[in-house]
Amino acid sequence: MTSPSSHPEGLVVTRAALGDWPVIKAWAGDEGWDPGVSDGPCFFAQDPEGFFLGRIDGEPVSAISVVNYGADYAFLGCYLVRPDLRGRGYGLTTWRTALAHAGGRTVGLDGVVAQQGNYRRSGFEFAHKTFRYGGVPTAGAATATAAITTAASGVRGAEATDLDAIIAYDSRCHPADRPRFVESWLGATGHRALVRVVGGRLTGYGVIRPAADSLRIGPLFADTPDDARALFAALIGESGGRRVCADIPETHTSAVALAEEHGLTPSFETARMYTGPVRPYATDRVYVVTTLELG
Repeated sequence: MTSPSSHPEGLVVTRAALGDWPVIKAWAGDEGWDPGVSDGPCFFAQDPEGFFLGRIDGEPVSAISVVNYGADYAFLGCYLVRPDLRGRGYGLTTWRTALAHAGGRTVGLDGVVAQQGNYRRSGFEFAHKTFRYGGVPTAGAATATAAITTAASGVRGAEATDLDAIIAYDSRCHPADRPRFVESWLGATGHRALVRVVGGRLTGYGVIRPAADSLRIGPLFADTPDDARALFAALIGESGGRRVCADIPETHTSAVALAEEHGLTPSFETARMYTGPVRPYATDRVYVVTTLELG
């Protein structure tokens, strides 16, 4: 662990521990981001040294994560400052301290509209918009879900024997390999992971998880629109009439149509931005982003 960084006005930035996650989660909830119930342990499983808190006199005032994926890629998220202490430079100081953790890696983020100008000035370049679609699935969608969620659809619950295939599939749909995260994400408390298998081959997978205000779908990765439709319907079928949310790249028109078919509507937007090149990955298979905090 690095030594604490001291700054003017008494701000001290240090690495956060998993025990600090409830503070970060509460702030994220206040912003309307609706973090998942079990997100913290999954996030820390990928990079336990990638979370930071700024404190004044021991009290948390700012937070950020810079999670490393391998030697070439990192993802920035959880960038938060307590509302009553904004505009004093605490966030920027916390940002600069944490960003050093990425080293020379390309860094990605999903930035809220209000911060995108600041991110551009920090060297991030726009890639695409992402919209959060949400709502209680419509009755018509529920009927369609019941019809498609059969053995004939090829959709079933993920099993332990699927882990290697899911990790390999996930790697084709993400700018970096993330086996530790995927294994934790699939097995986290309350998470329900589904796969579609056609002809003995995995053609997609998806996860739905509980949050405070909704059930969150993410990721949903699939070979084709038909694979995505079968998985999305089955995931919606897990909702039991509760509100469902999914973060969908604006450029993926089939994914947008899928959400709209189920009566989900857009609320807020973010921008995927990068500081440099990322390895090619199957963006056409990314129907729903895993999580705005970790990519």
